[in-house]
Amino acid sequence: MSATAWTATASGARARGRHTWLGVFTAALGGLTAFAFCLHVGGGVTATLNMNSQPAAAIPLVVLPVRLTCAVLAAVSAAAGAAILRRQGGRGTYGLLTLGLVAFTLAFVIWAARGTEVSFEGLLASTLIDSIPLMFGALSGVMCERSGVINIAIEGQFLGGAFLGAMIGSLTGDLWLGMVAGAAGGAALGGLLAVLCLRYQADQIIVGIVIVTFATGVTSFLDLQVLTPNQATLNSPQVFGNIAVPVLDRIPLLGPILFDQNIFLYLALALLATIQVGLFHTRWGLRVRAVGEHPRAADTVGISVLFIRYRNVILGGAIGGLGGAALSIGSTGEFTSDMSAGLGFVALAAMIFGRWSPLWAATACLLFGFADSLQSNLAVLNVPIASPFLLMAPYIAVILAVAGLVGRVRPPGADGQPYRRE
Repeated sequence: MSATAWTATASGARARGRHTWLGVFTAALGGLTAFAFCLHVGGGVTATLNMNSQPAAAIPLVVLPVRLTCAVLAAVSAAAGAAILRRQGGRGTYGLLTLGLVAFTLAFVIWAARGTEVSFEGLLASTLIDSIPLMFGALSGVMCERSGVINIAIEGQFLGGAFLGAMIGSLTGDLWLGMVAGAAGGAALGGLLAVLCLRYQADQIIVGIVIVTFATGVTSFLDLQVLTPNQATLNSPQVFGNIAVPVLDRIPLLGPILFDQNIFLYLALALLATIQVGLFHTRWGLRVRAVGEHPRAADTVGISVLFIRYRNVILGGAIGGLGGAALSIGSTGEFTSDMSAGLGFVALAAMIFGRWSPLWAATACLLFGFADSLQSNLAVLNVPIASPFLLMAPYIAVILAVAGLVGRVRPPGADGQPYRRE
């Protein structure tokens, strides 16, 4: 057998093994759903889902029998796992996996809401709100890594943007200036990353970790020494209010969630659409992807590799800074030390989970946002699960993602590789 044929056979065997594992995992979720959520619930117990935030309900309350609903969802998850095992590959595999995960999650939510009422609209709304900073961070990572520079520094860009956004927003009383300052702070850290990695060709992962450590230390020090003694004047900004889109905000269920949010959501969605279209449907995007995949070939046809990398890393830093501003002047109304709490690394995981695609990375951000929102809502419902385990939920989702739950992912060919013209 030739080396090429042997490699193809080995690759096929690995793919079949991965799909077998995914099928078993999905089917096991069905079994777990049946065991944990059906057998220990009385036949007359119901769960009530509230689909409206307004008193004048456009959608009536949904009352579900817990045992029957969870049994149906368990069957859906088990059937999805069986279908994966039967198919052993194909484009529908990950769709079936998603179906199984969604069925398991819905069963868990319904089981948690047994005997009470839960705001399903509120759960979805908090999912979207929790996802906004992650979307900015994931888009920052996509901008950098599609051009061939690893951006571990998203966490630091979050902190820089949150700090400057809160301070400038408080000092000037202008939230728009605070937003610009947050973007500028992220861009400055992006510029530092670019200079160290591109001009001096330092190890990109080490530089990113150093920038995160630097930003964490500086912002914590300045918070203690500058912001805290002057809380009223330097760390009490207003917060962007919601902007309702006429007519659309009245759509039942989705209207208040999608069309009655603050400017950061609309800005994140606009950036998502722009970067998605720009990367895959414009000459600019073709050049960026060429530099990230094969910089030597791009250089031979006259593309300035270093210019594109500098530009993308600085723009990516600015987007990361906007994510930080969303944490302070878009949500809490103040800066606190280490307020990003690892969200930059979660955004990095979302980018990997989304296979360096803006659209799929944003979808992964929604997944992680839902995990975070779910643990908050479960704590309110007094679910008999220890709170530390609930707090771990978003990070367990991250670990499963980066551990290869959806299979092997391939970064851009030249990601993390320094380039010097000969």
